Amino acid sequence: MAVNLRTIKDIRNYLARELTQIYHEQEISSFTKIIIYSVLEVNKVNLLSGNEYPVTRQDAEKVIHICNELKTGKPLQYVIGETVFYDCIIKVNSSTLIPRPETEELVDLIIRENTGFIGKIIDIGTGSGCIAIALAVNFPDSEITGIDISEKALKTASENAKLNNVEITLLKADIFNHELYKMHDVDLIVSNPPYVRISEKQHMSINVLDFEPHTALFVPDNDPLVFYQAILDLAGYILNPGGKLYFEINEAMGNPLHQLLELSGYKGIKIVHDINGKERMIKARKDV
Repeated sequence: MAVNLRTIKDIRNYLARELTQIYHEQEISSFTKIIIYSVLEVNKVNLLSGNEYPVTRQDAEKVIHICNELKTGKPLQYVIGETVFYDCIIKVNSSTLIPRPETEELVDLIIRENTGFIGKIIDIGTGSGCIAIALAVNFPDSEITGIDISEKALKTASENAKLNNVEITLLKADIFNHELYKMHDVDLIVSNPPYVRISEKQHMSINVLDFEPHTALFVPDNDPLVFYQAILDLAGYILNPGGKLYFEINEAMGNPLHQLLELSGYKGIKIVHDINGKERMIKARKDV
């Protein structure tokens, strides 16, 4: 059947018809808004009230291409190449995870609890740079470094920093060797490290398993806190007394991580629930 998309209304109907067997109605509605914003670059007034807003042939072809990509299960953020994270435009690709709402909550927690913060921040496993960039926007007088083992991810993070007009330092390094131990006087460490256990793969959606980088997601079942332990080992050398740690966590690993922080001598340890009531963040303070 020939596809004839001449107005926004046509786009809405087309996407609803083509995607209804794959996605929920709410997802399709969200996709439709993002696609219209991205392709047509219309404002909210036209999006909400302009069903007869005209669509060029070139834009119609873009919409059809995006729709065909979505049918494969490819995440929309990868299809259009970007997403919005804490009011920042963040480019994403197969080398970087798609920023999640719970990661935005982690950033929001840091910003709310550290009003007027000026200091040195390290973001370990920076990926797209979304955490480091959002913190740089909100703590403009701080020195922020994003660390990752992937050169491709760091290239994306660099592009995102320029896109959002912030300056951050980006460093290629492996958390499991001692090259980072030469850093010093760090005031805050934040990380969203790999934390999904291999056994949990079976509960994950296909679009995550097929398209997102597994090295940024998974840890062995017999050592699920391996990255947190490595970060704590590093923090023992580089984090200032009274310095703070903020982690995103696996909702099933809050208590073991709490115990690990206690054994490492941290104080003020608190597990924080996300908007859905899940244990998804933990914070602590290095003992003075």
